[in-house]
Amino acid sequence: MKLKLWHWILFAALLIAGALSPFASPFPDGLEHVAEALHFAHRGEGPPLLKSPLPDYALPFIHNERVATSLAGILGVLTMFGLVYGLGRLLASRGEADDR
Repeated sequence: MKLKLWHWILFAALLIAGALSPFASPFPDGLEHVAEALHFAHRGEGPPLLKSPLPDYALPFIHNERVATSLAGILGVLTMFGLVYGLGRLLASRGEADDR
């Protein structure tokens, strides 16, 4: 069985998400840092509109923080892959219908 390029890309993304996400920086990103430095971060606080399925980029029911973060990264890659793949298939089938 010959693997296609997208198989290798998906494998690499899963490997990176699973292996490297536990080593992500715990510090705020650039936008959060600027909001805190300019004292307007409090304006973005309040009750969330929706409850996050992966709060703080971790699975809340797994108690090992590194494993929870790693699995959340893998789940995120698979979710995005599924959405992009499904959208691609939908648009490709729509394009075939337009060609007729």
